[in-house]
Amino acid sequence: MLRRGKLFAATAVFLAASLVPAAHAAFFSLPPMFLERIAFDAPVLPPFAHSRFCLQYPTDCEVRRTFRQREVALTRERWTQLVAVNRDVNRAIAPQRNAGGAMTEEWLVSPKAGDCNDYAVTKRHELLRRGWPSRALILSEVVTAWGEHHLVLVIRTVEGDFVLDSLNHGIRSVAMTRYRWIRAQSQDDPKFWSRINVVASARATVPTRTQLSRAYLQNRAALALRKSQTDDCCRADSDGSAEYAVVAERQEQE
Repeated sequence: MLRRGKLFAATAVFLAASLVPAAHAAFFSLPPMFLERIAFDAPVLPPFAHSRFCLQYPTDCEVRRTFRQREVALTRERWTQLVAVNRDVNRAIAPQRNAGGAMTEEWLVSPKAGDCNDYAVTKRHELLRRGWPSRALILSEVVTAWGEHHLVLVIRTVEGDFVLDSLNHGIRSVAMTRYRWIRAQSQDDPKFWSRINVVASARATVPTRTQLSRAYLQNRAALALRKSQTDDCCRADSDGSAEYAVVAERQEQE
C-alpha cells in the first residue's frame, strides 16, 4: 500500500511538471472551433470620433507593414505581449462616463480615466509601438448582450481572431464573446471602416474535447469590468466606480 502511494505521488509530480509545456502546446494548436473570424462586408462610414482621433493621432491611422507574412503567426512572445497590454491598459485607465454623448466623444490614448474607446485605442497604440502591423489590429464596434454599443480591439492571426476588451481581463476568441458585430476598421487602411460579422472558417468543425482544451475554456472566464448604462458607447457608474463580476464564458459544445 505504501509503495502504491509513493508511485501515485511520483506520477502526480511528473504530470504537474509536464502540464505547463503541454498547456502551451495545446494553446498553439487550438481546436478548430477557435478559428472563427470576423468577415468584412460593405464599406461604411467610420465613427465620427474615430475621424477626429485620426486628426489628433495621425500615425495611429497609417498603414504599418512590419511583419513579412501576410497573416501574423501567434507565437508565445506575441501572445505574452497581448496578455500584458490587455491587462496593463485595463488597470491603468479608470472607467469614466462620457457625459456629453456621442457628439462630444473624444478617443484618447492613455488617459487617466476614460471609456471603452480609450481602452481600445490605447491597446492598439501600444501594440503598434511594439511593432505589430496595422492589418492585425482592428478596432471593432459591437453590441453587448445588454444592448450597449461597445468598442473592442480584434487581433487577427493565423490561429484565429482574438478580442482585447475593457470588460474582460482575459483574451477570448471572437466566437466566445457573445457580441453582435457592427463595423470595424479595414485591414488595408485603418482610416476606412466596413460592416462585419463573425463566420466560421472552413476548418471549423466540432472538436473532440481533451482535458487541456476544457481547461483552456475554463480559464477564459475572467474578471470583467461591468459599467452602468450611458447613452454612448460603454457604461460607467456616475461616480466613475466600477462593479467587478465574474463572466461565465461559452459552455462546451459536446
